[in-house]
Amino acid sequence: MNQFQIETAQNVSITQNTANLGDRMLAYIIDSFVIWVYTILMFLLLASLEIDFADMWALYLLLGLPAFLYYLLFETFTDGRTIGKGLMSIRVVKLDGSKPSFGNYFVRWVLRIVDVTITSGGAAVLTILIRGNGQRIGDIAAGTTVISEKKKVALHNTILRELPEDYKPQFAQVTVFNDREMQTIKELYDKAIRNGNHNVIISLDRRIKEVTGITTTLRPIDFVDVVIKDYNYYTQKM
Repeated sequence: MNQFQIETAQNVSITQNTANLGDRMLAYIIDSFVIWVYTILMFLLLASLEIDFADMWALYLLLGLPAFLYYLLFETFTDGRTIGKGLMSIRVVKLDGSKPSFGNYFVRWVLRIVDVTITSGGAAVLTILIRGNGQRIGDIAAGTTVISEKKKVALHNTILRELPEDYKPQFAQVTVFNDREMQTIKELYDKAIRNGNHNVIISLDRRIKEVTGITTTLRPIDFVDVVIKDYNYYTQKM
């Protein structure tokens, strides 16, 4: 999943994840299925009506508008999402992260003729792969891209620590903590390590010993690290 930087009006840089090609293709398949189902139902409705040929064509053109304007209508009125995009947790945004205008949606909708219809999606796929920030031709012209709203949870954002297979825990008392408490300990510890704030580590060392009753000669920085690892060991074995 590619990332790109967006700059807000307050000059704050935000890293945004572009939607991967697989999610966009699945969204397209879902949307195509929705349009296909609608079209079939429309034909069945027309076939059930006893009207002359001229009136049928006029009604066909009228009822066909929602299918024809599907992407433009949904993206405009549902914050950059179609049914497929919504199910895949992706949506259209401007390159600065803001909501596109109707004009932006209209440009990318018109250029679907080149991106998708004429080239059977080949131009869109090739442009997205080359461009690297989730833009097909319509997005380039409209100044938009498609982002993923799926949450990415990295290992450092959890209480998990990678442990060697032969790891030997030292303090069974750490099981008095729950996951939320250990997550807080880990976050404070990791932040203190990054910032070189030894006072926080000493405070954690003291508080953990008060709660667990552990006595040890380990340095505070080593002790807290062992506590986090031991908690992971015991909770993974449970």
